[in-house]
Amino acid sequence: MPARRFHEQCEQVRRSMPDVPLAVDESGGFLYERGHLLVRDGEDAHLVADTVRGRLGEIPGAAGRERIGPAGPGNRSGVVRIRVAEPAGAAEDADHAVAGALRAVRAVEARAGRRMASRNHVISVTPNACPGDEPVPAPPGEGPNPAPAEPAHHPDAPVGVLVVDTGLTGDHARCPLLARVRGDLETAERDADGLLRQYAGHGTFIAGVLAAVAPHTDITVSNALNEAGAVLESEFGGILLDAAEQAGWPALISLSAGTSTGGDEGLLGLERFMAELLDHPGTLLVAAAGNNGNDIPFFPAAYAAKSRYAKAVLSVGALRGDGEGHACFSNHGRWVDVYAPGERLTGPLTGFDAPVPYVYQHSSYDECRHGGDYSCTCRFPAHSGLLSADGTASPAEPERVEFTGYARWSGTSFATPLVAAMIAAHMAAHKETDPRRARRDLLAAHRKETAEVRGRRAPALRPPTWRPVGSPAEQA
Repeated sequence: MPARRFHEQCEQVRRSMPDVPLAVDESGGFLYERGHLLVRDGEDAHLVADTVRGRLGEIPGAAGRERIGPAGPGNRSGVVRIRVAEPAGAAEDADHAVAGALRAVRAVEARAGRRMASRNHVISVTPNACPGDEPVPAPPGEGPNPAPAEPAHHPDAPVGVLVVDTGLTGDHARCPLLARVRGDLETAERDADGLLRQYAGHGTFIAGVLAAVAPHTDITVSNALNEAGAVLESEFGGILLDAAEQAGWPALISLSAGTSTGGDEGLLGLERFMAELLDHPGTLLVAAAGNNGNDIPFFPAAYAAKSRYAKAVLSVGALRGDGEGHACFSNHGRWVDVYAPGERLTGPLTGFDAPVPYVYQHSSYDECRHGGDYSCTCRFPAHSGLLSADGTASPAEPERVEFTGYARWSGTSFATPLVAAMIAAHMAAHKETDPRRARRDLLAAHRKETAEVRGRRAPALRPPTWRPVGSPAEQA
């Protein structure tokens, strides 16, 4: 991801988490908590703390005394934070201290034969997950895309789908498509000037995709993620556990958030949730592959490539508007199970009661920021954004638009619920109660459907009511 957009989004996350000092790993493309390690609770935490304490003289910038802090109420994530440097001190010292402490722990991990510590990553719908662009007001009269499907029958027991995201916009009930959707409202939908906040409506749009493809599905939307769709890894496992339990471990969990770690290691903060997922075979996690435009594993979606979790997790990448190849922003690689349309989908956002104003945050690009060779969302529609206004790339006044119900939006965030909905619809049509078997059967039934992804053919799912769409320039 190019530096401009990446840093703009990082600043957005920082503003949404003002009490958490954050650092950036640019090579890995992720954010993490400055000055702290994340460690399994119990024996590992004390062993790591003792190791760091004994190596203080060899760790530049390390604090004179480590401190173990709780991961959150009840510590449901099963991890704790260990302070190895003063977060409010010199940023460079704190970053060096975290890297040095991790190196010191590696020898202990090697002897123990298990991973014990990591950075405390930021899990988010941005900067490195979804969406791939910002929402654009749908053309007048344009309905949902995918269009609402006609259910084969009305199931006696609707398939349950949990969306863990930013919540629902306040006027979502005014949209007929969302009549059966329930859940939490967003906690910070608009700013003090009445403008729609960046990423507001993310959960609502996802619910709309689900409702269109899988009518009569029991959809619940959680507002577990904050206004920028971000939360610390130390808290995220507990959040997922709480949401899954409150929803009764539904058939499907649609998750459009995550992070890379710079490698193929998973997230310590999700170990307890992943173990519970394995203990609930009646639940399938459908997770977004992320929007870095690279092949670096993105978790939790990348758990799909690990044999232990392969049946419990389905990772989803995005296809471009014509559905023939992968979207420029979509992550890719052997760890991505399937691709689905994820560029310029149309769904409900807000403005059903009265127009809701929005100011673009990021400027468009003259060329695709991921090296794509088609008319992608990086370039169209051309506009100037507020967060880019201070740089040389965007001297123009930020563009203001109004939403009056439906919007177009792109990202693996939205390809993911599309696939979850296709599984739910398959379950309803075939009276199937096992989502993992339904996932297998659905992919087998569509095994001849593929798309071009980085020179190879990859599995693809395209709902019957989805219609290809080009760029605004191509439609003019």
